[in-house]
This record gives sequence, C-alpha cells and structure tokens, in this order.
Amino acid sequence: MNAEWDALHAHWATVGKRSIMALFDRPGRFQSFSVQSDDLLLDYSKTNLDSKGRALLLSLARAARLEPRRDAMFAGAKVNRAEDRAALHTALRADKRARILVDGQDVMPTVRATRDRMARFAHGLRHGEIRGATGQRITDVVNIGIGGSDLGPRMAVAALQPYHNGPRVHFVANVDPADISDTLKGLDPAQTLIVIVSKTFTTVETMTNAKVAIDWLGSAIGSRASAHLVAVSSAIDKAAALGIPAERVFGFADWVGGRYSLWGPVGLSLMLAIGPENFSAFLAGGQAMDRHFQTAPLMQNMPVLLGLIGVWHNDICGYPTRAILPYDQRLTHLPAYFQQLDMESNGKSVTEAGTPASEPTGPIVWGQPGTNGQHAFYQLLHQGTRVVPAEFLLARRGHEPDLAEQHRLLQANCLAQSEALMRGRNIQTARQIAAQLGYSGDELERQAAQRQFPGNRPSLTLTYPKLTPFALGQIIALYEHRVFTEAMIWGTNPFDQWGVELGKSLAKDLLPMISGGEIRDKDASTRGLIENLRAASESKP
Repeated sequence: MNAEWDALHAHWATVGKRSIMALFDRPGRFQSFSVQSDDLLLDYSKTNLDSKGRALLLSLARAARLEPRRDAMFAGAKVNRAEDRAALHTALRADKRARILVDGQDVMPTVRATRDRMARFAHGLRHGEIRGATGQRITDVVNIGIGGSDLGPRMAVAALQPYHNGPRVHFVANVDPADISDTLKGLDPAQTLIVIVSKTFTTVETMTNAKVAIDWLGSAIGSRASAHLVAVSSAIDKAAALGIPAERVFGFADWVGGRYSLWGPVGLSLMLAIGPENFSAFLAGGQAMDRHFQTAPLMQNMPVLLGLIGVWHNDICGYPTRAILPYDQRLTHLPAYFQQLDMESNGKSVTEAGTPASEPTGPIVWGQPGTNGQHAFYQLLHQGTRVVPAEFLLARRGHEPDLAEQHRLLQANCLAQSEALMRGRNIQTARQIAAQLGYSGDELERQAAQRQFPGNRPSLTLTYPKLTPFALGQIIALYEHRVFTEAMIWGTNPFDQWGVELGKSLAKDLLPMISGGEIRDKDASTRGLIENLRAASESKP
C-alpha cells in the first residue's frame, strides 16, 4: 500500500493550500460529494477533497482489501486475530431469517432465543406481570455497568426519550461512591430493578457498585432482594452466586465486543424503556445500514466514504482530532459513545500483524451537542491555531411540532457553523466591521485582526428525517462501519483493547498500599501520592 499512500501525500502537497470554497466553482459539487442511504444524507462537499483525492482514497481501500475483509466479518470469520474470535455484533441485529456460521455452527438460533427472552421479560415487567418482591410494580431500573455496558444504553435511552413508555431508567458506571449513592437516593427498593451488566461478572467497578445496590435492596427487602436483580452476563454461575436465577440472566457470546454490544442483551435497559417493538425498529435501522455497507459500490458507500474522509483528514491533511457535533439535545451522550467506539478500537500504534503502524492511526474524538458547544469551544474551531474537522448531525424534523420554529433556529445555527468554518472572514471585511464600530488607525487594524476568520476549515454534515429508533440504529451502525473501514486502511484490529489492561492490573496492586499495606516497587511520585492519601484517610474528617 506504500504506492497508494505516496500518491495521496503527493496530491495533498499540490492542493493542500487550495480554498475549499474554490471547489464550489465547479457545478454539481454538492451532488457529487454527498451520498444517501435510505433517508440519511451525508454531505462531505465542505472538505478539501476533490475527485482525484477521492479516487486515490478508493484505491487505498481496494489495496487494503476492504471489501473481502468486510465480507469475512459479516460471514463470521475470525477477524479478531488477536483473540482468535469472530466479530459478529452485526448478528445481534440481523434479520430473523439469517444464518451465520461460527466454527461451523449457526449462531442465529441462540441470538433469536435470547432476543425473544428479552422481549418477554420486558413485556412482562412493563405491563405489571413481573413485579417486585412486595407485589408492587417496577417503576425504576438501575443499569450498572461501565464502558460499553454503560455508554451504549445510556446514550440510546437519552436519545429515544420521546419513545419512553416504561419504567424510568438510571445509570451507574463510576466506582466513585458518589455515583451509586446519588442514583439510589430517592428510589424505592421495592419498586426498583437492578440490571448488572458485565460479561464475566468480574469487572471491578461494576461488581463493586452491584454489591452496594444488592446491600441497599437487602436492607429494605431482605432475602427476597434477588427478585429485583437481573444479570446481563455470560457467567451464569457467578450470577447464581448472587441469587439471580438462570432465567434472569441474559448472556452473549465472546464474539461481541463491549463497545459493539448495545444491539443485544446490553440493550435490555433500552428495551425496558421503549418497549420491544421500538427496540426492533432500532435493530432494523442497524440492519439497513449493514445491507448498504455490504452492497453499495465503494463510490456510493456511506460508511466507506465516511471512513476514507477520516483517513484523509487524519493522515493526509494532518488533523489529529475530530469533533462530533450533534445538533440534537437528545444525542447529548453520542460524542462520548463515539469516543469509546473510535478511540478504543483504533487508538493503537501497532498493527494486527504486530508491526508499528506506518501512518497515524485513531484520531482524538470529542464533542458536545449544539448549540451549547457554540458558547464553549467553537472559538477554537473558528480561530484557533489547530484545524479540527467538524462532523455535524442534524434532524430534518424534531419531535415537538408546536416548537417547529425553534427547531428551524437550531437548523440555522448548524448550517451557519459549517458555512462559517469554510467561508471565514477576510481582513477587508473585518476592517469594514471595525470601521463601522468607530475604530480607526492602529486600533482599527488591531480590532480587524481579531475579527478575521481564516476559514477553509473542513466539515461534513449528516442529516436524518427525525431521531427515531430506526434512524438511531442507522447512525450507530454507520459509525461502527466507519471505524472498521479506517481500521482496515491502518491495519489495526478494531476489536481488541489491550490498552485498558495495564492500568487495571496496577490498580489491584495499589489498593492494599493505599489501604495501609507496605509500599513496594513504586516511583517517588506514586509513593508520595499514596502517603498523601493515607495521611488524609487517617486524619479526622
């Protein structure tokens, strides 16, 4: 692939100082540099990418064997080479008629059976057929998990708030005692269901918080507290040790990674909130994007193009971050969700072959909903010394028809930001503004310099009809496949995450030292901090 990389770098060396605005001098720019999938529209015309650059990126994708590797993933091949596993989160949302083999065995009967068990449980609890130990209806659900076991359902529950017609859903992730304490405060144990989400039932943060919740239930309900527990886990024996019967345990296979797991049992809290039918529509949205990713030509393939644009910005243009900017308040947790999806998947300096990456890999992903971000970090986006590609998400209609004019104001703000990032403001216009404000001489020049915008800053915009369960499923699957596309280009394995392991093992060693044990094999900084913490714990509050 060196020739393809060299061609792209050479092309950027030629066109890198070109104005994005100049690309619109050619008719049809928007039509040629936008793509649709069902009712999603991705506009990438406000990037400094031309036809030649796009053709070179597509050649890079073909050289990376993107299409056969994509097909291998969907077919159940062991594409997660580091752990000798398939990566089949797509099976969790696959059509009920699908047949997918792993090691010669069709996994879909188990997937369908688990999905049906989830639906029956959700229906029973939502309709009062499943009640708490005292016979009262369950009004509140507390999802205890961390990472993908928290970020996915937390994001989706907030996103689909207009479809809530079940119990209230709360989330606990942080091992900080404030998180569990603040969440349980004010809830009635007799009307609360605790959903413990941990594939192995060994995740320290999750199991620590679960113990607190179980003790909280036990103090109010006694030995009948297990009636208020559900496990999302493959460790049936460990769940049983907490009194959770097998029929209350919803497991998933090792070929489902945590950050890709929302589509299955990890989404139980979402199903409880919005109901099985809406959850099925969510899965259908993911299925639709899967079909598009598998069948659309690369030139019209939305996840492929989104991934190639990411490679273009990160590796060719040298922009090491990307901002996720949903102009949809209910997508408030989407930037954090995509942050984990992207940075845990591709934040690696070694390829799956065990060799150093030849090009920069995963960018830093961050963001916040608009218009809030406009009053926070957009100053840097517009006038800072670093260029940050912006990715806007915008609904064509909102859920509040009586506030349609306010939604149009939101849309106007979103489009204005992408236009301003590209167009900028030249020094002549800035001088005119300063003069109109009454400035002259050196002060006019100083004021004009501060009101000048460099522009030529890239963005893309994804629009969808309305934030429905189907649309949310499409969007999440789109970004999952974008991450896969980028991984294939960079040669990384997007399905493992060894980078989270070292800190976990060190924390286990440090806990007894912080608790008063002998401090051994620690640097002066860590030793000093331990002693500082121990001194504070030994002093009076």
